[in-house]
Amino acid sequence: MNPDTAGYLARIGYPESAQVKPTLDTLHALHAAHNRSIPFENLDPVLGTPVADLGAPALTDKLVGRRRGGYCYEQNGLFGYVLEDLGYRVDRLAGRVIWMSGLDALPPEWDAPIPALTHNVLAVTVPGERDRFLADVGFGGQTLSSPIRLQAGPVQQTRHEPYRLVDAGPGALRLEAKIRGAWQPLYVFGTAPQRCTDLEVGSWYVSTHPESIFVVGLSVALVTDEARWNLRGRDLAVHADGGTERIRLASAAEVLDQLTGRFGIDLTGLGDVEAAVSRVLDA
Repeated sequence: MNPDTAGYLARIGYPESAQVKPTLDTLHALHAAHNRSIPFENLDPVLGTPVADLGAPALTDKLVGRRRGGYCYEQNGLFGYVLEDLGYRVDRLAGRVIWMSGLDALPPEWDAPIPALTHNVLAVTVPGERDRFLADVGFGGQTLSSPIRLQAGPVQQTRHEPYRLVDAGPGALRLEAKIRGAWQPLYVFGTAPQRCTDLEVGSWYVSTHPESIFVVGLSVALVTDEARWNLRGRDLAVHADGGTERIRLASAAEVLDQLTGRFGIDLTGLGDVEAAVSRVLDA
């Protein structure tokens, strides 16, 4: 399944005159352009629309043709298809989110409650490079702003904060970001490639389960060169220059103005978005 790569490159504002060869520089440029152009958003689950099709045509239609955003399975799904079409090798990996969960790491006990495998990231092989690279354009407001080497240990600088990968047991790594001077764990993921059918199960769960955070609450984000824009319900946070500006939106109508204006989401044909957003504003 091939995406509309030319349409995707136009969508993210990649220069038409640029040579798109599968190099490390190109991977960095595509990752940054995707970050700043296609917002993280979960409007479909909020509207009661399951995200069932993760194939290239469906993701291209939504994120490129209809100028929507999406969550990790959609964002990294489309990004992975494009990278493969350009000549990179891509392995799809699965992870457990521990960001803001109170967990610093996964508990060792088998019967301990742990987050489900509901995050999807990419391991990218770049021709001529010895290391593989972790690419993730779908972790919302704290997503990687640059690909990093898939290697535990070293601190790796992105366009924004430093990140590092930590050994999390056999076949597993933990991604951490240095935020306000402290290392914060984001998610733990396995290094074994996952089948697309298994990723579809995770996507179905997070887009339909009645207790999923994507069903009961609104989450929208965009990572520009200067800032991280995060919208949770009616609360908009702008993280830039080492500080944070917080804005409390008064109504669902103001939230919709941010969705279309700040985040560039086309709401055409989605039905009564204002009513759906009103329902989850304070979740």
